Amino acid sequence: MGIFNLRTPPEHADPKPSVSPAATTSEPPPEPAAEMTPQRVDPPRAIMPSPPPPDPDPDPAPVTTHDPIESDPLKTLELKPRLIEALSTVYDPEIPVNIYELGLIYDIDVNADGLVGIRMTLTSPACPAAQSLPGEVKAKAKGVSGVSDAWVDVVWEPTWEMSKMTDAAKLQLGLL
Repeated sequence: MGIFNLRTPPEHADPKPSVSPAATTSEPPPEPAAEMTPQRVDPPRAIMPSPPPPDPDPDPAPVTTHDPIESDPLKTLELKPRLIEALSTVYDPEIPVNIYELGLIYDIDVNADGLVGIRMTLTSPACPAAQSLPGEVKAKAKGVSGVSDAWVDVVWEPTWEMSKMTDAAKLQLGLL
């Protein structure tokens, strides 16, 4: 007999099991053939390259934080309009609007001795004027009569948004 047993009786032919000479041995009956179904194979997933690391900013904006000064209401009332006028002459080199109208100046505090503290931001951390603008702001503030000294802190919170611009700045830039 070959590989195939063509003389196998149909399953419904004889309900009594037939005893063959091979069945008298101590070997267990053969297992039924396992069903031959292929394993499920998931399609390959696309492997996305990891994003490149961010470029380090070669000239980050100076980050100096001063303790808040105790603001003097009378001295602030006296000097703040002149300080705003002086700061309105400082322009971002990429935008034809002064930094005060752009909304880059967040706070101006003046104490009784004439010390001025200015908190400002930039349009972005990678602003090309990050090195020059704070120094120019400090120089303009110190140039106001009645100011004994000035410091400038560049802050990133809250981040600058176009909504911080005055309507005059928006008109100059054609946004209104």
